[in-house]
Amino acid sequence: MNTWLVVILCIIFTSYFLEFTVSLLNIRALNSNLPKEFATTYDASEYKKSQEYTKATAFSSLLENSFSTVITVTFLLYGGFNSVDAWARGFGFGEISTGLLFTGALGLFMFFVHLPFSVYATFVIEERFGFNRTSSKTFLFDLLKAGLLTILLGAPLLALILWFFINAGANGWIYCWLGVVTFSVALQFLAPVLILPLFNKFSPLKDGPLRQKILDYAAQEHFRIQGIFTMDGSKRSSKLNAFFTGLGKFRKIVFYDTLLDRLNEPEIIAVLAHEMGHCKLNHLVKILFASIIQTGFMFYFLSFFLSNSSLAEAFFMTENSIYSSLVFFGFLYAPINLVVSMLFNLFSRRHEFEADSYAAKTTGNPEWLINALKKLSKENLSNLNPHPLMVVVHYSHPPVLTRIEKLRQFCQPR
Repeated sequence: MNTWLVVILCIIFTSYFLEFTVSLLNIRALNSNLPKEFATTYDASEYKKSQEYTKATAFSSLLENSFSTVITVTFLLYGGFNSVDAWARGFGFGEISTGLLFTGALGLFMFFVHLPFSVYATFVIEERFGFNRTSSKTFLFDLLKAGLLTILLGAPLLALILWFFINAGANGWIYCWLGVVTFSVALQFLAPVLILPLFNKFSPLKDGPLRQKILDYAAQEHFRIQGIFTMDGSKRSSKLNAFFTGLGKFRKIVFYDTLLDRLNEPEIIAVLAHEMGHCKLNHLVKILFASIIQTGFMFYFLSFFLSNSSLAEAFFMTENSIYSSLVFFGFLYAPINLVVSMLFNLFSRRHEFEADSYAAKTTGNPEWLINALKKLSKENLSNLNPHPLMVVVHYSHPPVLTRIEKLRQFCQPR
């Protein structure tokens, strides 16, 4: 048996069993005893509902992961990749166009594999727990717009990557790296203006006491905001959220309309202060820089596997190509990507603590953010007792109880 095939199958099944183990441990870690910190936030039925939501989403994820793993392995072992390649080559196009057809067909195939689970999650699980506000029309149009964006943005980027690897020789990975980085940075500026409005309506926050308090706080912290907006998050879900978008002088603060409905003004200011803390502490720049380094390493590593005949044979390919090597490399890179993801999550959790600290200090009242975190956890049915391994593998934010414990330190007399 081909050595690369053995390696790839080991990677696929190891990844599956890791996810399976993490999910089961997380379910078993659920504690029926309500934490004292949330005694006045939840009642017994609400807390039970949050745990049922965790179980429902975990079992749905396990089922989806199991199904997609079986489909992937079956597709691989029965020569599915070669069949798609033969279909793409049948049009007689050049390597770049053929590569776009090959990867596009594979992407469409995986889209349909995961689509039933997306429908189930939205219209069954989210509906059952009172979150879903997405109509079938909105759901369908979201899919169409996302697909169109993938074609308009993803296809040219992939074509550029293929062109560099085909024509730039040994230095191709460097040009790919620079091209992807340029594209990613440009997207940070374009997304708030061209992409996000395709999915949601953004409206300037109306004049009033809240807007003035936000502007006063921003002035106090010498922080320039290009705009303060509300987003119709309630169009799809009742969950609460807020975020900064854009870079430099184009930064905008966006509040979900659901968040404005559920939090009071001091709590909203605390959420703003937390998000502002990420900017003031250069977290966004640090993550961007780390992503650039990681992307460079990935392309450098990829350059050793282009047109690897043994790797192509592991996927039962009759013809080798650069574009198929890109797809196959994704399987080999999965363990590295997992480690990188966990490292990014580790730094992200540290950044959350630092942003919490910034908010507590600059607002002068840690209880504002504590109360906001409690409401967010309750309204979003967050898991208050995630298993430590789940946190390590998947959590970009620390568990809410840990965050509140840290914030409580600011409330103690010094």
